[in-house]
Amino acid sequence: MESSMVAYSCSSTPLSRGSEPQLMSRPSLASPARIPSITSRSAKASSIYGESLRTWPKSVARRMVSARKASRSISTLVTKCELGDSLEEFLAKSTNNKNLSRLLVCMGEAIRTIAFKVRTASCGATSCINTFGDEQLAVDLIANKLLFESLRYSHFCKYACSEENPEPEDMGGPVEGGFSVAFDPLDGSSIVDTNFTVGTIFGVWPGDKLTGVTGRDQVAAAMGIYGPRTTYVLALKDAPGTHEFLLMDEGKWQHVKDTTEIGEGKLFSPGNLRATFDNPEYEKLINYYVSEKYTLRYTGGMVPDVNQIIVKEKGIFTNVISPTSKAKLRLLFEVAPLGMLVEKAGGYSSDGKQSVLDKVISFVDERTQVAYGSKNEIIRFEETLYGSSRLNVPVGATLKA
Repeated sequence: MESSMVAYSCSSTPLSRGSEPQLMSRPSLASPARIPSITSRSAKASSIYGESLRTWPKSVARRMVSARKASRSISTLVTKCELGDSLEEFLAKSTNNKNLSRLLVCMGEAIRTIAFKVRTASCGATSCINTFGDEQLAVDLIANKLLFESLRYSHFCKYACSEENPEPEDMGGPVEGGFSVAFDPLDGSSIVDTNFTVGTIFGVWPGDKLTGVTGRDQVAAAMGIYGPRTTYVLALKDAPGTHEFLLMDEGKWQHVKDTTEIGEGKLFSPGNLRATFDNPEYEKLINYYVSEKYTLRYTGGMVPDVNQIIVKEKGIFTNVISPTSKAKLRLLFEVAPLGMLVEKAGGYSSDGKQSVLDKVISFVDERTQVAYGSKNEIIRFEETLYGSSRLNVPVGATLKA
């Protein structure tokens, strides 16, 4: 039976099934009541959506209440987020910051539109070079434009920059109560033509600063994943877990998974293997994975390779440097946002000596090596490359993620 549901853009304009999504010039955040959604009752009955999310720990709720008490009165009731919620319903339960909710919904609209463009892109038609010297395909530029438009239309983004436009641009939003956003519009664009999974990455910082800050200062981070399914994976600073939303046929985002723990498992995704030529420690680490019969899962796209750690709840991703193979991954646009997603999911990140979330972003093109994974895998990574790990601490000592 044809569904009677309609999807709403950031401007609350209805879209018919099968039509191309458009970003409108004057968006307004649609209320959850206006967007059809699967109820929590039906979600619980479906094996696709699994069990409902756990109730937030009272200690977490108390901290959130205390932090916001001075600026607004909020309910002390611990809210339960459930699988099957729409994106708007989830955000209403997860944060009292309506400005942030609006920005994340508008970015979700951009991701939905980019998914359509990726599916219909003619990848070999046009290419150009960005300011960092990376080859861009036409679809990169489309994604870049859509994301800037979405941030401008949210009305709560002060500054934004991307890998294609690295100098922060004024989006017209306020400093107080507003945000600054850095994004990689289409990570893995060089493999679009082979029909591999690619994605969008972005991090959200409060106020008007994108340098002199750390990844731990982010209030939200997310990635859009364009594969056999289109998903929107996000994490909020004040809410537990990392959450996956699936783009449904009617055009809305449906909450289908939460991840709060990354366990141990023999799954590895080794980037920049050319560095093993003159980095004997990295070669030793790769040989360990092979000799211990780890399962190799590497696509060449950072988004799917990191996302599988969150979805499978195990494994490790590495991208290591050497004297002749320098760092390629950018701390602001890729490494810090993905670091927040992994750590909020219960995993760990490392540049070899510290969490990537603790690295100060000194300039927009700052690059670094990185590993994401479970605790034991990050310990092995640090010990193999540098002889010791900050995570291997005596019982009772303070552990820094």
